[in-house]
Amino acid sequence: MIRCPLAVPLAVMAAFASPAMARDYGQQGAVFPVVEADLLTVIRNKLTDMQASGAIDRANRTLAARTAARVRRPAPVDGIVAAIEPRGWIVDPTITLRQDLRDAKGRVVVAAGTRVNPLDTVPLRQRLVFLDGDDPAQVSWATSRTTALNAKLILVKGSPFALMKAERRRFFFDQSGTLTRQLGIRAVPAVVEQQGRTLSIRELVLGRTKGDRE
Repeated sequence: MIRCPLAVPLAVMAAFASPAMARDYGQQGAVFPVVEADLLTVIRNKLTDMQASGAIDRANRTLAARTAARVRRPAPVDGIVAAIEPRGWIVDPTITLRQDLRDAKGRVVVAAGTRVNPLDTVPLRQRLVFLDGDDPAQVSWATSRTTALNAKLILVKGSPFALMKAERRRFFFDQSGTLTRQLGIRAVPAVVEQQGRTLSIRELVLGRTKGDRE
């Protein structure tokens, strides 16, 4: 007798496909329909509830107060301390252009590779004096040794608005330490002034060096 090689597999498959093999295990728990909520609707309802409860207005007032406080007293510049030793150095601000500098019509004004010194076109006419606005000694020294005409007072800590009101003079702030980082300043008070095509920078120890008298 010749057996078909597919006879046994087919018989097995037929047995598993038979309705007699199916079992009903019953309901194992509560069944809920799958419903996907409209995200925009959820957000809209949440905002409506927050508006009705006044939560949005309170959040806006809190944010405004924090922003105003940060403007009045910016975050101190990290890593700047009071000078304990006098230090001086020279910075050459010359840069080399990596790409062509073009005007509004696309014409090359300065070619790539050209060395450019910003002091050639925008000289530093006033000294830059960096100081800690929370240190009365530094504030007194800076305001008594300089004028609004010959120096710009730049804080690394403190409130420029409070000092402007108290000293009747304009104060600036080195936001995020951009200037002190570029110039390599690590301690204050520090004075920056132009010397030819370079910048002369000095960190001063008040009351201990001749350089503290401006």
